[in-house]
Amino acid sequence: MLISTNEILYHIQKALNLSLEEMLEIYKLESFEMNQAHLESLLKRRLDKGFMLCSYEELGVFLDGLVTFKRGPSPKKSTDDAIVELTNNLILKKLRIALELKEAETEIIFGLADIELTKQQLASLFRKETHKNFKSCSDELLMAFLEGLDEFYYVGGDTVED
Repeated sequence: MLISTNEILYHIQKALNLSLEEMLEIYKLESFEMNQAHLESLLKRRLDKGFMLCSYEELGVFLDGLVTFKRGPSPKKSTDDAIVELTNNLILKKLRIALELKEAETEIIFGLADIELTKQQLASLFRKETHKNFKSCSDELLMAFLEGLDEFYYVGGDTVED
């Protein structure tokens, strides 16, 4: 299975119940030009008319903006424009930071997707690549996290009876 950038963006939007306006604001926080029509095309399914492939830059900028949107601007934010490869581990890390997830909450999210990780296995996903205990996050593991995130943030809607 190869998870696409579009799927990641779609699952984050769905899990966090973000409106198009909020998503546009997230891009704006990073001074990134994004219009509603283009954003809508990124959120479409591959076979839908008008689908456009989400670039790694568009996903990375969105994740950076999500951190700012949820936590406010960082006083330590560097102005270093070095290109950083967007990996599954980095996506996990940015989501954990943006949502201020503690270790226990991260375990619960994986558990909601029927993935049981030990504390060491979980910690290894967030280590630097050069660390001896670093573990690469597979597409399957990232997708499980996104599915668990959706369930974690799901709020049962109250039904209105006629």
